[in-house]
Amino acid sequence: MRALWLSALAFMFILAQTLVAQARPDSLADLVEEVSPAVVNISTSTVVASRSGPQGIVPEGSPFEDFFREFQDRQGQGDQNRPRRSAALGAGFVISEDGYVVTNNHVIEGADEILVEFFSGEELPATVIGKDPNTDIAVLKVESDTPLPFVSFGDSDVARVGDWVMAVGNPLGQGFSVSAGIISARNRALSGSYDDFIQTDAAINRGNSGGPLFNMDGEVIGVNTAILSPNGGSIGIGFSMASNVVTNVVDQLQEFGETRRGWLGVRIQDVTEDMIGAVEGLETAAGAMVTDVPDGPAKDAGIESGDVILTFDGTDVEDVRGLVRTVGNTAVGKAVRVIVLRGGKTQTLLVTLGRREEAEAAVPAAQPVTPEEPTEKDMLGLTVTPMTEELRTELGLDEGAEGLVITNVDELSKAYEKGMRAGDVITEASQQKVVSVSDLDARVAEAEEAGRKSILLLVRRGGEPRFVALALDE
Repeated sequence: MRALWLSALAFMFILAQTLVAQARPDSLADLVEEVSPAVVNISTSTVVASRSGPQGIVPEGSPFEDFFREFQDRQGQGDQNRPRRSAALGAGFVISEDGYVVTNNHVIEGADEILVEFFSGEELPATVIGKDPNTDIAVLKVESDTPLPFVSFGDSDVARVGDWVMAVGNPLGQGFSVSAGIISARNRALSGSYDDFIQTDAAINRGNSGGPLFNMDGEVIGVNTAILSPNGGSIGIGFSMASNVVTNVVDQLQEFGETRRGWLGVRIQDVTEDMIGAVEGLETAAGAMVTDVPDGPAKDAGIESGDVILTFDGTDVEDVRGLVRTVGNTAVGKAVRVIVLRGGKTQTLLVTLGRREEAEAAVPAAQPVTPEEPTEKDMLGLTVTPMTEELRTELGLDEGAEGLVITNVDELSKAYEKGMRAGDVITEASQQKVVSVSDLDARVAEAEEAGRKSILLLVRRGGEPRFVALALDE
């Protein structure tokens, strides 16, 4: 009986090893053969204009200008001032049999001519359908007499750290090339509001930009976009924009030729640990704190400065980055429910989203106020004074700017540690407007009476607002 049990155990061990071996194929050749016809090299050219004439030698319009131009021509230097073509290389992939191609925006930005080269060697000119600098995605179109091979997008949200991936592209202009690795990290942010990068150690170099990152099912789960490198070459830290971001952008570019992102109409910041206790009813450092509400959808729906956005359209809000991406991916004109924390209680508001691209240049008008007589006071590690016309001019503020101007910050104080500086303007305390020192005194007294350990200030610098929680025992 014991021998039978040991034999069964040995069989199960061998079976497990076999399954592991199957999960990690010895070769990616079949996968490469399957997807390679849909991966393309992209070459672009741009005319770079140069001024004619002997620049830097004589002033423009000088009587000696013709003389020096003839001298340069004799020396073979005349061509240096003529327009020339600048070439660039990248990669892309076909997503439909009728010739739609996805690549990076920076690959084709400013190009006069775009040429798409297929794995077979065939070359076709391409036109730009649309581009989105925010996600660095562009959609091109080529015309072909026959249906083109294409690849499909996969669900990047189900990809896990440790999964095998394969990058295909045109590194350093060497032509079709494949590299393999694993997903090293997820949800990386580089610089954009909509960033959701997959980090991989599959070799990505210059020229791989715009190429696809495949999972082992031959689905595109990322668009290779950037590398982290001290020398310009691959050191195993590459970034691909996640397909679930790309597909939404591609759909809009194909339909409209531009992006149409949802717009809530608020300025927000992350909720921090030190805000717990300063904001009534706030129990965890999650959500997005509203710092300003200009004219727009949020204001129309009743969202106020100081509200903490907890959920948006049924999705919990973890931080600012998550909310920005969720709002941006929501259809323009959709009515969504937003749950906010206000005064220790939650409220549900219905907001009809606007379009971000139309609203980005909008600037809310300030309301004029009459400040009280200037008096200065030291408190909370700060020296504050009411706003005056002289201070508005000195700080370059709008005519209607109001609040308390910080004239000095104790360098040993918590306020200094949290980045507050002379010239900042306090416009709210405990989510109530302040225009005088007595207003701030009253808010501090109320917070102390309520047993709070800190007070929440809304501080503006250069017109940009942020909340800062300061300890009351400062």
